[in-house]
Amino acid sequence: MGKSIVVLGGQWGDEGKGKIVDMLTPQVSAVVRFQGGNNAGHTLVINGEVTKLQLIPSGILHEGIISIIANGVVLSPEALCKEMQMLEQKGIPVKSRLKISLNCPLILPVHVALDHARESSLGSQAIGTTKRGIGPAYEDKVARRALRVGDLLHPEKFAEKLRSLMQYHNFILQYYYKAEALDAEKMIAETLAQAEQFRALITDTTALLHEIRATGKSIIFEGAQGTFLDVDHGTYPYVTSSNTTAGAAATGTGFGPLYLDEVVAVAKAYATRVGGGPFPTELFDEIGEHIGVVGKEFGTVTGRKRRCGWLDIVALKRSVQLNSISSLCITKLDVLDELEEIKICIAYQLDGNKIDYLPADISLFGRCEPIYITMPGWKQSTYGITEYEQLPAKAKEYLKAIEQHISIKIDMISTGPDRKETIILRNPLS
Repeated sequence: MGKSIVVLGGQWGDEGKGKIVDMLTPQVSAVVRFQGGNNAGHTLVINGEVTKLQLIPSGILHEGIISIIANGVVLSPEALCKEMQMLEQKGIPVKSRLKISLNCPLILPVHVALDHARESSLGSQAIGTTKRGIGPAYEDKVARRALRVGDLLHPEKFAEKLRSLMQYHNFILQYYYKAEALDAEKMIAETLAQAEQFRALITDTTALLHEIRATGKSIIFEGAQGTFLDVDHGTYPYVTSSNTTAGAAATGTGFGPLYLDEVVAVAKAYATRVGGGPFPTELFDEIGEHIGVVGKEFGTVTGRKRRCGWLDIVALKRSVQLNSISSLCITKLDVLDELEEIKICIAYQLDGNKIDYLPADISLFGRCEPIYITMPGWKQSTYGITEYEQLPAKAKEYLKAIEQHISIKIDMISTGPDRKETIILRNPLS
């Protein structure tokens, strides 16, 4: 019998999930995106060639693997068509590998306009969204007014629904945000034209997943963003608009939770986050700058500079609880190669008290001061190492300290961006 595993971000996103999914993909029959939209950024490096994906699952580069965009994803027809075109120009036959759920809510140009207008109106209090329309599209979903991918199969009904939706949204744009209204007829024509590019890929992806499982084949469920950007369990309101934790793999696909065998969390050997919100271990000195430069910490989607800090064990332990993590992958170990000392946050100081948990109250979390242990750096290159025995002794000590504090085994270690620059101690699909 095959295995079904979830691969997700254990921190604030940008951990290198795409590489890990791509590396494991040859062992499965399908790779599934279950939440988020084209605000996700997955950078794949294969034999030195870089491919950047935002919407299509990382498995798309592999022949014979089905890539599925499931119902939990909000889908921009414009972004999908651009990404399909980019991949086809690289010689990748997207249309023979990709399937799209009927039930994906659509991201339309009006959602992007609303996202821009809202962020601008918030000024210094802006959330720091990617301005891709993700939030407004999810709002329409939960308000039960969203148009979905399946509506594109019925052009007249789609046009009627969109005209009605635009009456509502144009009112908000004009009279609340003082922004320009959008042309509904132009939007209808453009969206239906885009839909022609992927109409044949639309299907009941839930039924497809259960067919794959029934044949005894393996599946990867690929998360976007990271645990602490979860709309319920993250550092609210500085979060994304979807559930990024493991439970969303079930609701975002229709694949029941008892059918999932493993949850693999990907975490950097340090920590980063993009946008606003509390980040107790953030570094504002030359070490933080060094990590950002060596780690090339700029967003795949937005190009924004990421905030960098030491690894936060307290947050990572909470991530273990939220996701029922069974396997850990540490990425970007090589970024720390040149440091004299490396710190790990093992607890917080809050109002004079030492605590070893992450406060759910955002105002309290924002006041937490990190308590560190300090470990010696290894001052040797780990770049490209593929055997654990070849790691410097002090690098092994650092990894063992992480394991001891979170009580989860590290099964994979990434030592470079290319898929082959990885140490595999245990294969979660074996």
